[in-house]
Amino acid sequence: MATHEPRLVRTLGLLDVIMIGIAAMIGGAMFVLVGPAIGLAGPAVVIAFLLNAVITMFTAMSYAELGSSIPEVGGGYRWIREGLPRPMPFINGWLGWFAHIVATSLYAVSFGTFMQGLLALAGIDLEHGDKLFAAIAIVALAYVNFKGTSPTGKAGNIITLSQLAVALTFIISGLYIMSIKPEWTVQFSDFVPMGVAGIFAAMALTFIAFEGYEVIVQAGEEVRNPRRNIPVAIFISIACVVTIYSLIAITAIGASDPGSDTPAWMFIGMHGELGIMRAADTFIPFGALMVLAGGMVSMLAALNASIFSSARVALAMGRYYNLPHVLSMIHAKNRTPYVAIIVSAGITLFMAYFFPLQDIAKAAGLIFLILFAQVNAAVINIRRLYGERLEYGFKIPLFPAIPMIGILLNIALALYIIITQPISLVVMIIWVAIGLLMYRVYSFKQEVEHTAPLLASTGYLERKDFRVLVQYMPEDPIKMIRYAIRVAEASDGEVNILRVITVPYQMPLSSGIAFVDDAIRSFAPVRSVLEERRVPYHYLPRIAHDVTDAILASIEEQRVDLLVHEFDSFKRNRRLQMLLTSDVMVVRDVKGIDGSKRVLAFYDDEGEHSRLVLKVLGWLKDTERAVVYLSRLEGIEYVNEKDRLKAHGYEVLEVTIPDRIGDRWLSNLIFEKVKAYEPDTIVLPATLLGIDVINSMNMVRALDMVDCNVIVVRHFTIHAMHQAKVMLKRILQR
Repeated sequence: MATHEPRLVRTLGLLDVIMIGIAAMIGGAMFVLVGPAIGLAGPAVVIAFLLNAVITMFTAMSYAELGSSIPEVGGGYRWIREGLPRPMPFINGWLGWFAHIVATSLYAVSFGTFMQGLLALAGIDLEHGDKLFAAIAIVALAYVNFKGTSPTGKAGNIITLSQLAVALTFIISGLYIMSIKPEWTVQFSDFVPMGVAGIFAAMALTFIAFEGYEVIVQAGEEVRNPRRNIPVAIFISIACVVTIYSLIAITAIGASDPGSDTPAWMFIGMHGELGIMRAADTFIPFGALMVLAGGMVSMLAALNASIFSSARVALAMGRYYNLPHVLSMIHAKNRTPYVAIIVSAGITLFMAYFFPLQDIAKAAGLIFLILFAQVNAAVINIRRLYGERLEYGFKIPLFPAIPMIGILLNIALALYIIITQPISLVVMIIWVAIGLLMYRVYSFKQEVEHTAPLLASTGYLERKDFRVLVQYMPEDPIKMIRYAIRVAEASDGEVNILRVITVPYQMPLSSGIAFVDDAIRSFAPVRSVLEERRVPYHYLPRIAHDVTDAILASIEEQRVDLLVHEFDSFKRNRRLQMLLTSDVMVVRDVKGIDGSKRVLAFYDDEGEHSRLVLKVLGWLKDTERAVVYLSRLEGIEYVNEKDRLKAHGYEVLEVTIPDRIGDRWLSNLIFEKVKAYEPDTIVLPATLLGIDVINSMNMVRALDMVDCNVIVVRHFTIHAMHQAKVMLKRILQR
């Protein structure tokens, strides 16, 4: 976004964002869900609320840390761009936008239904009144959002304070009745009437009500002092909501008068979503009318927060060209994302009128859980990537245990929803499929065109199935390319040579066009080598502000299988390491690939990268090859694995692994084996016996000391899933 374009302004204070969070969490659920939850768990519904708050905190802390350190519009979508590889950022934004629009439509229709019911009580029968009032609410609050963040915050504060006033009236009235009604304690004598299963059922029903805090971080660029205010707002809003829900449940059970021997919790549960309304009627004059009005106000509060949030997700995606860039436009006077507001509100109106929202809304809870799991994963990667270079207003304690527990809890709850509401999975899969099609056809091309455009492409018309990418290094263009050529020859593949023309961030990408002719001329000596070896190739000169962006874009655009990269620069580039979506072979060249006659590889049977070591040995044919086999297997499994290595023609060097190992022991072992075998090249997996070969200080020192080529390979895999598989394997072996 150019510096002369209008930007969002920081006008929201601490109270404003607290109210946004509370509105998103209690709006639509305060009176509607508490009644059915009481019917499922009885008085123990309070335990369900408290447990949901505890579970929520594991993910809320991730939002608090990232919201304070990267307070930018878009929230989770923006962070996942930094912490997870493509296409995860697009999927996150696409799902988040959809979930917020669905929630907005549902709140609007619910408000319309309440209004129609209120008119019916007055004897007015208005056909399709629910849709009409839903449309009026959407248009009115979209206009408030359009007029500015400050008016939005003020309107949201008024609506939220109104719903809190209704809740407090209910609670205070109930507490008063309980104070003059000594027998109220009888209603709590059977505290867990439905057992633990009832508590879990109530948790599953009401957990969605605790998800609204994420709306707070969507306003990251519009909050004053975000490093302090965002974490504080998240924690205060969660504390307020769990307190309000618990007090409403307690007073509803303790103060209501069923008028029979039926326990109060059962009386409330029998009336389902109208349970709190029925309870209020027994101890508050015009209680049902008050709760009905409170429900309407709550729906408006949630509707306002959802319109605000959906527009910010669309703005962030438009800013990074994952959606049309016009969505990122900011109104010059109001300083609001007016196009994103109009488009989001328009889609909301369409869905409210023509879609079966009750079925689609079942997917919203599942989608939010998937988004939360992604944010927990992103916070781990971002902390490791940026460390203390970011300024934190809040840091997660017991890192990374807290976000990892958050991931597991979110996945467990998502599985529960899938099992109990399979339609939610169907809806999500359909929406993801639509998004991936759009991403491949439109979004990714737009993103690459505006971040790392390809200037010209020369090379063979024929494309091979196996594709190798290597970056052109002006100081020695042939060195790394020879490794790529060897791989392509052995695998019947092609070589893609990426030349990145870097432009400072303050300058437009178009300024790099002046260097295109030089980039094309400098390729001549490389072309002669490739054509001499008759290796299919493609030359890809790109302009970019960041080399890593150009590499990542090229890998996805060209569907690259293997990146060949220089060792030292790869070791320093943690962002490339984290966001890479292909296998990689990093090389420290000492003797040249063509002069390599003796190869020594290191292999274990647990690392996700060791299988790629064997592929590299296959590519380096016509060499004398030996494998240092590091294994915790025993008995026949060990013998079979060793025989398999020998069957490939490798000399197997066995090593006894001590009970306790570390990077110092492993680095000494590597140095000793290299000294004894005297190879020209050594090949290692990126992790060996769980030790990081590329980023361990002791391992890097050991590799610096060896007088031979070093190749480290890393297979693209989901590391957490592999670790879980290894752990399960060890447990079964015991």
